[in-house]
Amino acid sequence: MKTRITELLGIRYPIIQGGMQWVARSPLVAAVSNAGGLGVLTALTQPTPEALREEIRTTQALTRAPFAVNLTFLPAQTRPPYDEFIEVIIESGVRIVETAGNNPRQYIGRLHAAGIKVVHKCTSVRHALSAQKIGVDAVSIDGFECAGHPGEDDVPGLVLIPAAVKVLDIPVVASGGIATGAGMAAALALGAEGVNMGTRFLATVESPVHEALKQALVNARETDTQLVLRSLSNTSRALRSSVTQEVVALERRPGGSPFEDLRHLVTGQRGKAALQSGDIDNAVIAAGQCVGLIDDVPTCEELIARMVRDCRAAFARGNSLFVA
Repeated sequence: MKTRITELLGIRYPIIQGGMQWVARSPLVAAVSNAGGLGVLTALTQPTPEALREEIRTTQALTRAPFAVNLTFLPAQTRPPYDEFIEVIIESGVRIVETAGNNPRQYIGRLHAAGIKVVHKCTSVRHALSAQKIGVDAVSIDGFECAGHPGEDDVPGLVLIPAAVKVLDIPVVASGGIATGAGMAAALALGAEGVNMGTRFLATVESPVHEALKQALVNARETDTQLVLRSLSNTSRALRSSVTQEVVALERRPGGSPFEDLRHLVTGQRGKAALQSGDIDNAVIAAGQCVGLIDDVPTCEELIARMVRDCRAAFARGNSLFVA
């Protein structure tokens, strides 16, 4: 396939794997890139910059295809060593970085000077315009259907994608709610030039999570996710569980609940443990509404080949609707 995204990133198909915390590690990343998509390592999954250096080396040993590193800039009391992470990325020869979270303005010049392409992930048109203004090479825009943080505007992809494409000059990657080739065709028809998938790649053979979670995703319906932390304007979409229901119940108490009352339920370490143990009812695990479209656990190669085939078929079906 050929779009501005495949040309920009040097990949065969405009399919990008989401930079999932604790999940986006070398086996999954290399498998996606080897299959023609873009695998994305998550820097903050690694405890130190040197650990990231080793993970990059491991990935490079598994694939000669392009892959990216995700850097999520989040407000935190203990600020991660972003400058050191960036130095490792540059020294390791990585040529693509996905940024997310806070505005990456202060790092763009340094990344571009090293020949690195920057794709910024955002949840609204106004944030996408800001990203274009500071010089990112493309944006990945998350619709309301997405796993993790969908923002606070509640605009789904069917509206958000063309709204972004209409006002941006740089390429747009559609993220949120995409798990099939037909979904990719729809996103491309709306003007996107690539798709980003997290939840769908979570349910693959190479995904380093417990088999119980993969089967839970296969069994889930589109209604089996829940929004948590809405009362704190830090909305996150997760697979419905006892914990997510407890969080929502606390948020709905008269007067709400301060974050300190919720912290022990939503901590990332609790989610990390659940990914490894399979005790998925005891944590907040990010998952998008596209769980209702997941029916199996293929290899990344099988998934990407299927998506490309089904995308082509969807466009052919659309063309057949027109008569002379």
